[in-house]
Amino acid sequence: MPGSYELPYAVQQMYACSQAQASSANSTLLSSATDLLSSSTTDLSLKDKEGSSNSAATKPFDAIIAVGVLIKGSTMHFEYISDAVSHALMKLQLDIGIPVIFGLLTLLTEEQGLERAGLVSGSKYHNHGEDWGAAAVELGVKRRGWQEEKTFIQ
Repeated sequence: MPGSYELPYAVQQMYACSQAQASSANSTLLSSATDLLSSSTTDLSLKDKEGSSNSAATKPFDAIIAVGVLIKGSTMHFEYISDAVSHALMKLQLDIGIPVIFGLLTLLTEEQGLERAGLVSGSKYHNHGEDWGAAAVELGVKRRGWQEEKTFIQ
């Protein structure tokens, strides 16, 4: 279904890249982040040299946050895409074996998106990205524990 392909595909590609870079001795995620964040004021390439081969930058992702926005139009297309993306992300996380945080905002208006991003002062909403980040960290840590058999599902 058009519109339901892009977000699951992007997550799948991010996962594949994290696996490839983790297995490569000549490349790290941090050096790639330097390319992506070239306008950043922090020189990430220096941090890459300071780290060891056991640093988090040389390991695959523990979780991925799928971030997207759907704004409802006048047809049922919105409901179909929401449902298809939800199912695709659920299947993908089970297939790849790492948590995929559902960061898809389903909105009626663009204003709702700004509110849920914490960009409207006095709004009753907050930045949902903070919640998604916390969930990714929590599930990533739990997943590692489950793999090491140190943590049980609670």
